[in-house]
Amino acid sequence: MKKLEDLILTYKDFPKKGIDFKDVLEILKYPDIFQQLILKMSSNQFLKNAEAIISIDARGFIFGSAVALESSKPMIVARKPGKLPGHILTKEYDLEYGTNSLSIQTSALEKFNSFVIVDDLLATGGTVNCVSRLLQDQRKEVLGLITVIELKELKARLKLGFPVEAIISI
Repeated sequence: MKKLEDLILTYKDFPKKGIDFKDVLEILKYPDIFQQLILKMSSNQFLKNAEAIISIDARGFIFGSAVALESSKPMIVARKPGKLPGHILTKEYDLEYGTNSLSIQTSALEKFNSFVIVDDLLATGGTVNCVSRLLQDQRKEVLGLITVIELKELKARLKLGFPVEAIISI
């Protein structure tokens, strides 16, 4: 059986020169490993205390929806520009290779006050900080981040005001 760490593929110079892109999609080819990963992500204590999950476009949706199902928590999505209808909240953020923005539907947040963010990878923390600021602007609480991979050399967890659980730190 392959180990989880062996399934993280690295693509050099993607999406631009100097970036080593870590790809988690290989995990999905191994249902037994994916299931173990989701069980581990779903066992987190700050997740148990959260009212809902917010997952980040797009690979975060894969892990967020599985964690939501396993933990019986509602899932809200944070999407890239132009992807959500209705009244939305939007914030811009910096990436290591440019800028982008994320949006959340206002109505999706109404019933909940405490959230855990679920994503595939923590690099510089730009997307996670963006979601956190969107929530805090609405007087919502972020209890933590659960991510498959953390690129620890970038020290993004030090920029976040809440706990981080990374299944793999590289």
